[in-house]
Amino acid sequence: MRLDRALVELVPEFSRNYLQQLIELGGVCLNGKVQVKASHKVKASDSGVIELRPTPQSQAFKAEDMVLDVVYVDEHLLVINKPVGLVVHPAPGNWSGTLMNGLLGYDAKAFDLPRAGIVHRLDKDTSGLMVVARSRAVMDALVRAIAAREVKRQYLAIGQGSWSGANRCVVDAAIGRDPVNRLRMAAVDLALHPGKPARTDFELLSNAAQACLVHCTLHTGRTHQIRVHMTKLKHPLLGDTLYGGSVALGMTRQALHAYRLAFEHPVTKQAMSFFANLPQDFSLVLTNLGLKYNQNDI
Repeated sequence: MRLDRALVELVPEFSRNYLQQLIELGGVCLNGKVQVKASHKVKASDSGVIELRPTPQSQAFKAEDMVLDVVYVDEHLLVINKPVGLVVHPAPGNWSGTLMNGLLGYDAKAFDLPRAGIVHRLDKDTSGLMVVARSRAVMDALVRAIAAREVKRQYLAIGQGSWSGANRCVVDAAIGRDPVNRLRMAAVDLALHPGKPARTDFELLSNAAQACLVHCTLHTGRTHQIRVHMTKLKHPLLGDTLYGGSVALGMTRQALHAYRLAFEHPVTKQAMSFFANLPQDFSLVLTNLGLKYNQNDI
């Protein structure tokens, strides 16, 4: 049995992730020697000692001063416009400086909520709107609304290459870990590979020889969903090198912006709708490509 799995059985009050980090930090001795490999095989006759230490993950839930672009706020929730480059949750390589840290600094009550009230996420290099809960009841209600597809999340994407075919299309293709490249996701056949159903609606807004501006509506929220489905359409996002896009015209990240968010307020029941202006790099690329965008036309 692997060392980390053995420790999970011996000390179930700690998560496997925490115990793996503890092993890597040298906090576990096996038969008198420090063991830093979680995959090390243990035997029934082995003896060991665990030294509990704070890990980067265990110290990540801390408040940090951060300027947040708050689009809307009331006592129940807030809507923010996340900039490019901001990681949403702490993770290896980004244990601080995340949106979660900023939310904890913005409101001390966020310490009482899982993930500081975050109910959905955007990739680090995707910009745009996110809703965040400020109480557990509202957090639970928003999670249910997202699961019931009652929260409308709409994006603008710049796809590589000139769009061909119908101006509107639907991609209904399950998404799972890419069986060839485990660092990315892929559209998969559920009969052959693990994954989850995913659906995205696409509408062409403007077309050019080098690229196309596409309106995207999520019906599900899988990891990298729009990036994967645009790749399936043979139009990987401009700048999205992970999925075959090219860095061009100053776009060095995936050209994806969550421009609209709409939902029913969980408490007041009021219909809420928010728009986020295009970030500068996105707008500049549209101009350079001759792609036209008018929010009123959508």
